[in-house]
Amino acid sequence: MLKVWGRANSTNVRKVLWCADELGLDVERLDAGGEFGVVNDSDYRALNPNGLIPCLQDGALVLWESNAIVRYLMAQYGAEPLAAHDPTRRAEADKWMDWATSMLTAPFRDVFLNAVRLPPAQRDADLREQGIAECATLLARVDAVLADQPWLSGHSMGMGDIPLGCMAYAWFEMPIERPQLKHLERWYQRLTERNAYQRQVMTSLT
Repeated sequence: MLKVWGRANSTNVRKVLWCADELGLDVERLDAGGEFGVVNDSDYRALNPNGLIPCLQDGALVLWESNAIVRYLMAQYGAEPLAAHDPTRRAEADKWMDWATSMLTAPFRDVFLNAVRLPPAQRDADLREQGIAECATLLARVDAVLADQPWLSGHSMGMGDIPLGCMAYAWFEMPIERPQLKHLERWYQRLTERNAYQRQVMTSLT
């Protein structure tokens, strides 16, 4: 059985849990990070010297970095059409995984912290609104792509949809004003119809 360290309401942990669920893998999740601590314990640091979550153990393999874990699970346990083995299709999925992390994470974090995670007295409304504007600009690019294909991974859902899919749940559930992006909204609706997404992503934001 796979072991995953991390708290269930972490976006990065959700990536791993959702991917594993889509693949039908058994996972033992161990609470770590945030209120649970653990990440600074010497035993955990021996597994992940960064002290971050998630961390995966699959037999002798210990792996950290959520996107790397998703890629590993798809390569090791996945099959078409969920896991693309063609290098071109896999590269398209890789692109969207890294885009979500490198482009969207920072402004998304500003929105999430100041709309949900921080106590109301500590929230910065200006930073939240600036983050919403930046996210809207970036998500408009996704909307344009989804006008021509149903999934970021192509004609079927795959790993390219996982990082943004985990952020999309919070984006559409947070009490904020969002621009209407109809193709993005249809993509998100398709995600919400997937059992694994319901189980692993559509959980409490706090």
